[in-house]
Amino acid sequence: MPKEIRLPQLGQTMEEGTIVEYRVKVDDRIDKGDVIFEVETDKATLEVESPAAGFVKHILADIGATLPVDAVVMVLGDRDEKVPQDFIDSLAAGGPPEAAAPPAQPAPAGKQSQPAAAPQPAQSPTAGAIASPRAKKLAADLGVDISAVTGTGPGGRITEDDVRAAAEPAAAGVKPGSTIPLSRMQKVTGEKMLRSKREIPCFYLNVRADVTDLVEIRNKLNENAKVRVSYNDFIVKAVAAAMEKFPTMTGRLEGDSIRLAGEINVGLAMAVGDDLVAPILKQVGKKTVAEIAADRGALAERARGRKLGPGDIEGGCITVSNLGGLGIDAFTPIVVPGQCSILGVGRIIDTCVPDGEGGAFTVRKLMNLTLSVDHRITNGAYAAQFLDHVRQLLEDVRELVGGRR
Repeated sequence: MPKEIRLPQLGQTMEEGTIVEYRVKVDDRIDKGDVIFEVETDKATLEVESPAAGFVKHILADIGATLPVDAVVMVLGDRDEKVPQDFIDSLAAGGPPEAAAPPAQPAPAGKQSQPAAAPQPAQSPTAGAIASPRAKKLAADLGVDISAVTGTGPGGRITEDDVRAAAEPAAAGVKPGSTIPLSRMQKVTGEKMLRSKREIPCFYLNVRADVTDLVEIRNKLNENAKVRVSYNDFIVKAVAAAMEKFPTMTGRLEGDSIRLAGEINVGLAMAVGDDLVAPILKQVGKKTVAEIAADRGALAERARGRKLGPGDIEGGCITVSNLGGLGIDAFTPIVVPGQCSILGVGRIIDTCVPDGEGGAFTVRKLMNLTLSVDHRITNGAYAAQFLDHVRQLLEDVRELVGGRR
């Protein structure tokens, strides 16, 4: 009996996904749990595992196709099983799913039965290029003619880096009045941010934290550390500790109720090539800064390799977005739908501040923190206490270092 492999919902907000790459082909044998294809969602590129074992009989979606959740992607069967073409056609048209496929009818006497031709993937303009599926998709997103790209991979294969390199001269030559096509990720991100602005009534809080001691302690920790600790690791730890004291900040709106999170998970915005992802650091309230640093490094490596799993991008209570490394003093981030707030972090600036009485000044290292908050979940006074506690923890960071809170 044929088994349908459908596009799973890999996140609470996922409505559709784009097929990026297949790991199997027709007639391959697969086991339950094998990675069979990669799909790009609104948050990341994820690997999809097979929910069943069998032989691949048909692949219904082309690489680059965008499908709704629960659409049939491929069909499995037994080794010698013949899957009728009309059954495949009905699936491709969104037709009957769960009923068993009708048995194949024998051909009339005197006529040779011909096997149904397997559907051929639609040919795109880049189909003839010796390039990885990801490179082809990236070329389409960036508007690069892949047939004109010189490949540097094995056997002249075109890689994603080759496509990006080919796109750079074009980007540098953009002139006023020209038209730049949006990539799919840009479109998806834009839709999510529009939804956030349209549906979430936000208020915004700003505070400056004196992180002079934090900078000193971080430098000392990294002198002999196996895993280097970043400023983000301290910030994530401080946010988690503050959420333990102010649990409503973990809330998620569900109808007429607010559901508080069972564990504190913090998203951390990361740039991966031209895309932006926010993988989730799990149970950070129970971890040391050093453990958070190790988890962050592992997440960043998986993000760069496009190997994030569904569990890596779901379940966040808050997101931390730090643009300080890009020279930004302060900014107002947009709340991720499904979370209560997002913290925008600016660069650390040497600032002259009053030093006691007598008109003396001293130079301290200050950092702007801007909190965007969903007003449906909490009010300004509560969120202000939360943000002030984050500030206090960053200014007296010693209690966050070395131990669990």
